[in-house]
Amino acid sequence: MKAIRVHEFGPPDVMRLEEVPVPEAGVGEVVVRVRAAGVNPVDAYVRAGAYARKPSLPYTPGTDAGGVVESVGKNVTLRVGTRVYVSGSVSGTYAEKALCRETDVHELPSKLSFPQGAAINVPYATAYRALFQRAHAAAGETVLVHGASGGVGVAALQIARAAGLRVLGTAGSPKGIGLVLHEGAHYALDHGAPDHFEQALAITDGRGVDIVLEMLANLNLGRDLKILAPGGRIVVIGSRGPVEIDPRESMIRDAAILGMLLFNTPERDLKSIYSALFAGLENGALRPVVGKEMPLGQASKAHEDILNSSAYGKIVLIP
Repeated sequence: MKAIRVHEFGPPDVMRLEEVPVPEAGVGEVVVRVRAAGVNPVDAYVRAGAYARKPSLPYTPGTDAGGVVESVGKNVTLRVGTRVYVSGSVSGTYAEKALCRETDVHELPSKLSFPQGAAINVPYATAYRALFQRAHAAAGETVLVHGASGGVGVAALQIARAAGLRVLGTAGSPKGIGLVLHEGAHYALDHGAPDHFEQALAITDGRGVDIVLEMLANLNLGRDLKILAPGGRIVVIGSRGPVEIDPRESMIRDAAILGMLLFNTPERDLKSIYSALFAGLENGALRPVVGKEMPLGQASKAHEDILNSSAYGKIVLIP
């Protein structure tokens, strides 16, 4: 079968489409025929060698996919032929087939396509954990979602709106701003505008926002602190370098800066996340948006595009 392989950490072109052996399911494992593989910013950080967790070389990137159960090992209850989405893989999902633990394979509601299935795991699990397990968001609070036109951003908009929060989102293009409004934001701001933080503050009549979901902390964290309401929380979901802040801004607001990595989530919390996501996906409150479908062999281009500040929905690879 064909799969993307990385033999050394580096720029996008270290990824190569190669022929590899077909995986076989062991005890508690499932082989999924991948119909679409999700591309996430974390995939690019790992490939570059810039992430806290590095896989052993060589490896196949990817944790997210939508597909069909092709074979199962012993002690597995999933049936061959079941439509699924994947939230982790032993062998990597940028491939025609992926070996997974049964616990990382979830039923895909029939109303969703395979590309939408590939757009679920990292974006929606990250957004849910950031909002409810880290920031402890409550209905009636105001949340600002930076980079709201990307995969995690869209997920956060839909989840926050469904939970009764007042939602502000930023994007970097007119198309992105339109998406932000369509997917649940009460207000959309152009994050290229120098005064968009002041705009957010004005929308709250000067009180400030209760929660900020921060995708690029190295650029925004210092200014985020200045627009927080008393008791406000910032959840750092992404950052590409160091940042200088004034700690007094957090002191005067009794504010909290909370970091998170989805890979740190305890098993009990993961079960809660995926149960909540299935309910939202099944009833239509959560609707993954696929912005671009690309052939598997264009994984390098996908990694270049995923870090674009004008992201629009989710990028998926089609084997």
